[in-house]
Amino acid sequence: MIHLRLSLALSYEVNAPGSDFIFNIHAAQTRRQKVVHESLIINQNVPWNVEDDPSTGNRFLRLSAATGLLQVRYTASVELSHHIAEPEQVDEIPVAQLPFQVLRYLYPSRYCQSDRLYLLAMREFGHCQTGYSRVQAICDWVAGRITYVKNTSDSNSSAIDTLIETAGVCRDFAHLMIALCRASNIPARFATGVNYGINLTYDTFDFHAYVEVYLVGGWYLFDPSGIAIPMGLLRLGTGRDAADVAFATIFGEVVSSPPWIGIETIADANGSLVLPQRVPSALSTDDWH
Repeated sequence: MIHLRLSLALSYEVNAPGSDFIFNIHAAQTRRQKVVHESLIINQNVPWNVEDDPSTGNRFLRLSAATGLLQVRYTASVELSHHIAEPEQVDEIPVAQLPFQVLRYLYPSRYCQSDRLYLLAMREFGHCQTGYSRVQAICDWVAGRITYVKNTSDSNSSAIDTLIETAGVCRDFAHLMIALCRASNIPARFATGVNYGINLTYDTFDFHAYVEVYLVGGWYLFDPSGIAIPMGLLRLGTGRDAADVAFATIFGEVVSSPPWIGIETIADANGSLVLPQRVPSALSTDDWH
């Protein structure tokens, strides 16, 4: 079991009263990601509440801020107990047998235009053996054709744009992989979180986008950008694409500062420290539906 401590600090200058915020910064609660302890500090004396989405495990902090400086600090201690499977034993699930709540992750969405990538997906992956290995082939295909370059995309960039530009950041890799999975009739969703195992050659600690794919046994972790160690991913939220799980959605006149993020491994009650590592196994932290 891996124990992680997450720390987040967000800062905003609010220029109009009644500016509304929806944050997705709380660690998600799943059967295999347990929030042991958490704290939230908001510098303004305003009402706030955290609402849980039982269908995803996402948790949303909502508040209306007063004018002036708004600071939000969140810390959490989290236990990860991964479901581990041998890749060759993880098969795809026929569409007719998929749970109803999973079907939404087969459809095209704003940033993942899977309907436009069907012919490409069939040409590249239609001949592959079904199962985890086919999903890994899609992941490797995206990783091999897209170059990680900061400031090459923006909030409007979609999977099609990434395919054309052949460059992007983690969310662009994720959108393209998701679109190709869905075009292959494999449910896939966008996940956002924090990556303990980040390769600092590419980035500092930041929010990280990756992919969860639904196969026999649950939602399995994939990082087509290649900068994460999947075992070190701490999930905040999942959705159809980035539009569903922005870490902050703001309604009002607000100036944002870059977030500060810290993540570290901590010892368990027995003093044991387990570090995330790369493994050939299939990993999941959400096998509950």
